[in-house]
Amino acid sequence: QVQLVESGGGLVQPGGSLRLSCAASGSIFRINAMGWFRQAPGKERKFVAAISSSGGTTYYADSVKGRFTISRDNAKNTVYLQMNTLKPEDTALYYCAATSRWGIGTVTSDGGYAYWGQGTQVTVSS
Repeated sequence: QVQLVESGGGLVQPGGSLRLSCAASGSIFRINAMGWFRQAPGKERKFVAAISSSGGTTYYADSVKGRFTISRDNAKNTVYLQMNTLKPEDTALYYCAATSRWGIGTVTSDGGYAYWGQGTQVTVSS
């Protein structure tokens, strides 16, 4: 099994920044791509960003392109989400996910991931 633990969420003013972290443990060899999803109250969970095993390929939702950056440090088994120029509509519970698979159709859909963290809350408000 793979365990994922997110951290770094919190309350930030509009225009501010946060960096989320997700540490993986357990059967790390099972992990290929990693991703971030978010779920706002009363809404379905949506794709935010994904990164390949090497970190060389990334995908982003249109709503966060140019503002968010996903990266990973394989030596630390950790994936990050740097979030800049935050907006109130970015408020959500952010989930880290991991999969043994690859492919844009797979890693941009929550159905493509087998392992999930518990989520970390991000609130953007003045």
